[in-house]
Amino acid sequence: MTRCILALAFALIATLCQAQAPARFDFAIVGDAPYNRLEEAVFSKMLEQIDQEDLAFVVHVGDFKNGSSPCSDALYALRLQQFQSARHPFIFIPGDNEWTDCHRSGADPLERLAKLRELFYPDDYSLGRRKLRLERQSADPRFAEYRENLRWRVGAALFIGLNLPGSNNNLGRTPQMDAEYARRSAANAVWLAEGFDVAKAKGDAAVFIAIQADPHFKRASRHPLDAADGYAQFRQALLTHALAYAKPVILIHGDGHRYRVDHPLIDPATQNRVENFTRIESFGSPFVDWIKVSVDPADPKLLAISTGTEISAAR
Repeated sequence: MTRCILALAFALIATLCQAQAPARFDFAIVGDAPYNRLEEAVFSKMLEQIDQEDLAFVVHVGDFKNGSSPCSDALYALRLQQFQSARHPFIFIPGDNEWTDCHRSGADPLERLAKLRELFYPDDYSLGRRKLRLERQSADPRFAEYRENLRWRVGAALFIGLNLPGSNNNLGRTPQMDAEYARRSAANAVWLAEGFDVAKAKGDAAVFIAIQADPHFKRASRHPLDAADGYAQFRQALLTHALAYAKPVILIHGDGHRYRVDHPLIDPATQNRVENFTRIESFGSPFVDWIKVSVDPADPKLLAISTGTEISAAR
């Protein structure tokens, strides 16, 4: 009888430990595609492959068109339909090709940004057939226009989405765009700081930040406070938060069209890499592929990363 009781007690303890252990999960990253008709077909097949995976969500880090093609309502509607048809929760981070660069084809960037907000961020849920509830910065009356700035949690990880596009973050082209950059940068700084405060309060194992732009980390060593650099403020904020958080901080972005995983953030006080900071850059046109990120808070390495091509080859 005693042995039975002990066995039941150990089984209960094991069950409780398993229940309290942070859960492992996977998610997918895509971006900078499709750019042309050929890539449209490849992109559709890629989304079908992603649908076959068991994922918490999919994030597209912007640029769903090339920078010179028209920023038309018809194209935006097509992309919305594709994203909504995804099996998993689908989160879209706006890129420069969808709004800041629309002046190239004669459109007003601010009007196009308003259209993106209307179509892709209509409520407090993700896109996709299965929905994920999101927190939006627009819930704060001070930042009511920034519906695209997001926050969501999966397991023991917090995810923060920011409207931080390429083309120098919309800085340096016209006074009107410079004013937009200043307002949005202030909103982004607040949202990023609030996100880290939430992660600290919750004891999250990691913070992920999703943006579109390559923030050009190498510029920091040459011109750390260059007022003409649209990413200088963001890089400084990343450094401050990563050092203070002292747990894994992972930046996900596109823009460079080159898949890579590295540690590019340097602490100028020590000239050492910030080891708890990792950058994951997505594929981009003409390389239409996706990245699978496995997050296991119980694993000291935290992340396991593979590409869609590798997954297909293994099957």
